[in-house]
Amino acid sequence: MNFETFEPVYEAILADFGFDRAADERARDVAAEIATPFPLDRLGDWRGDTVAIAGAAPRLADEIEVARDADAVVAASTAADVLRDRGVAVDCMVTDLDKNPDTAAALTREGVPVAAHAHGDNLPAVREWLPRFADEATLATTQAAPVGPVRNLGGFTDGDRAAFLADHVGVGRLVFPGWDFDDPDVNPTKARKLDWAARLLRWLERRRDERFDILDGRRGELDDALDPILRGGDG
Repeated sequence: MNFETFEPVYEAILADFGFDRAADERARDVAAEIATPFPLDRLGDWRGDTVAIAGAAPRLADEIEVARDADAVVAASTAADVLRDRGVAVDCMVTDLDKNPDTAAALTREGVPVAAHAHGDNLPAVREWLPRFADEATLATTQAAPVGPVRNLGGFTDGDRAAFLADHVGVGRLVFPGWDFDDPDVNPTKARKLDWAARLLRWLERRRDERFDILDGRRGELDDALDPILRGGDG
């Protein structure tokens, strides 16, 4: 995924939520001042592997074996704590530093890669936490145009960014323990973010020519939302 391909979706997200692109860019630029380049081969060789993209929904506790049976695990946010508490190793964590940045920092010091995301709403956390991360295990990311060591591999929420990251390094198959697009306990803004996560995973599914079981029964409505945005692109 390059930014030119992702940009129309990014612009649609900005418009839907009323986010400030300049604020995203300011956070990105601060991250670029702190971070160092992160070669993606530090993630390990996942080519052809089954990789679990672990979401942080409550059902993750009941789907631990899906992650345990995968060749590698990428954890979104607090999914990292749930997995580690149950003896499942995390191979990478994806976070925007909003819930458990201490876990992310500790993982980097253990040599576990962490994709730390900078956006317009988390600039204070970027300034506070990125300097505490081990440089060699930290991949700084943005949803704006990439600059310097800060990458944009696609995605919006921690969970779908994890999937785009795994796709970028050539995994064979993606599985999704701990996801719930209809979680009744989230607030309205989070529910809208989950809607976008589903759209982006549908886009990734189409690009990979793969079927993600968590999207069963949703593809028609997701395509209806995506196609006007992607029309004229590669879809």
